[in-house]
Amino acid sequence: MRYHPFRHLGLKVLALALATLLWVTVAGEHIVERSLRVPLEFRNIPGQLEIVGDPPDTVDVRVRGSSAILSRVQPGEIVAVLDLSAARAGSRLFHIRADEVRAPFGIEVAQVVPPTIAIEVEKSARRRIPVVPAVQGEPAPGFVAGRISANPATVEIVGPDTRVRQIAEATTEPVSLAGARSRVLDVVTVGVADSSVRLVQPQAATVTVEIWPAPVERTVSAVPVRWRNLGTGFRAQVTPSLVRVSIRGHRDALANVRNDAVQAFVVLAGLGSGRYNLRVQVDPSQSFAVTSVDPAVVAVAIK
Repeated sequence: MRYHPFRHLGLKVLALALATLLWVTVAGEHIVERSLRVPLEFRNIPGQLEIVGDPPDTVDVRVRGSSAILSRVQPGEIVAVLDLSAARAGSRLFHIRADEVRAPFGIEVAQVVPPTIAIEVEKSARRRIPVVPAVQGEPAPGFVAGRISANPATVEIVGPDTRVRQIAEATTEPVSLAGARSRVLDVVTVGVADSSVRLVQPQAATVTVEIWPAPVERTVSAVPVRWRNLGTGFRAQVTPSLVRVSIRGHRDALANVRNDAVQAFVVLAGLGSGRYNLRVQVDPSQSFAVTSVDPAVVAVAIK
């Protein structure tokens, strides 16, 4: 087949024009150098080690390239990578080399600042700690919060050894008690306050808060004061013979308490003839608690 130099002449002229335009464009661009702040990425951390504290999450890099290419760089396209595969426990220095910085084609990394960073590394540890639920708000008037429990009651945490040993408890998202009149049941996320420590398995807990009627207080008047353990052959007189007793308990339990249900007394064991000032005592009851007795001391005459 004979060669025809002018065959497809139009296509050849177009290709030559495009090549010339590309060369002119590239040749006309200036190579510049800029400083950029880029994220620092940690890789190959040994499984038995943990980074302690707050290591730097960015570094500055000096990059070279055409002005057009550098102006199009998006956040995250250039990343400094630090390989920790050789890390050991303790305070260590690590070098960040320019060739370990990922950058798009056409961009050269000239320098990393700082070229060396210090990182504290510790052995990893695990521990099981109790879950202490957090609550907020107040129950409805006349009610109080009672027993608070979480299921699961404990969780396992993992992190740097010194930080794990300092954690006494895990907490939860707050459970609202606002206006509650009966048991509150809520499923909330469990967490720990120290960001360097984490749960072995992220999980939620079912928090139960018992809501009980608030205890009320009332005064029982004209409660007779009796004596106990008076010696044989003696007689005793108590002045005053009636006292007021303040009791505290659930409203329903106190509603039916009469003065004869409150047993007030003084103990005369071992006392002979004479006058004594003795403290008034009240028998305990499952229905109420005694908060005060008025008067608290009575005069006793023994003959």
